[in-house]
Amino acid sequence: MSDLILFDLTDQVATITFNRPDAANAMNRDFMYELMHVAIRCDEDADVRAVVATGAGKFFCAGGDLGAFADAGDGAGGLLKEMTTYYHAAISRFARMDAPLISAVNGAAAGAGFSFVAASDLAIASDQATFTSAYTAAALTPDGSSTYFVPRLVGLRRAAELMLTNRRLSAAEALEWGLITQVVPAEELLATAQATAARLAAGPTLAFGRVKAMLHESFSGTLETQMELEARNIAAMSGTGDGKEGIDAFLNKRRPGFRGN
Repeated sequence: MSDLILFDLTDQVATITFNRPDAANAMNRDFMYELMHVAIRCDEDADVRAVVATGAGKFFCAGGDLGAFADAGDGAGGLLKEMTTYYHAAISRFARMDAPLISAVNGAAAGAGFSFVAASDLAIASDQATFTSAYTAAALTPDGSSTYFVPRLVGLRRAAELMLTNRRLSAAEALEWGLITQVVPAEELLATAQATAARLAAGPTLAFGRVKAMLHESFSGTLETQMELEARNIAAMSGTGDGKEGIDAFLNKRRPGFRGN
């Protein structure tokens, strides 16, 4: 792995840092390839029980590297198919893994960066952060799951406004719209995200994964289908180590000690 994406694992919290600050953390082919492998590592490593993603420098992520698209000339279509293969694999792994993903949005999140925030399980933003879809400003269309998650977060009408007009939302507006979870002062961002991740890392990891999966299915199935998923999942969780520990701790009025199994 190069230094395009920094990875640290401490106390079962993985921290991913987008590390192209001189390029506003824009994603080129190598960046997306590395992100895919980081996502696979987070999904596969049982020691990863929560993940924080943030950006180096002033930007969270300015989106895809348009300079690379231009340099590819007539091969831009092929390049974009390769890049989205890597990026979409990364988003899928993050979405399907048990560990919750928290975006710590330190600055502008645009294009693919905007999509990444929308795909995160939680998003905590600096009061200086901004959010814009940006794609159609360059006559492009959204990728990175944006057309899946953004309508679910903000509603179809607002999603259309964001993607057609490229309206830039402040952190406060993004919170009001439901795009993000929390806004904090810039100097408190990473500490707040890390503290949230630490709490989640001490939680019932398998149950978190089942919750994520059911939420992703909740707009596509019927009521009865969703309730069947609920019934099967709560039954399965009751037999896990954490399920047994959680029930016993509740009955004995003590703090549970979850181990993620």
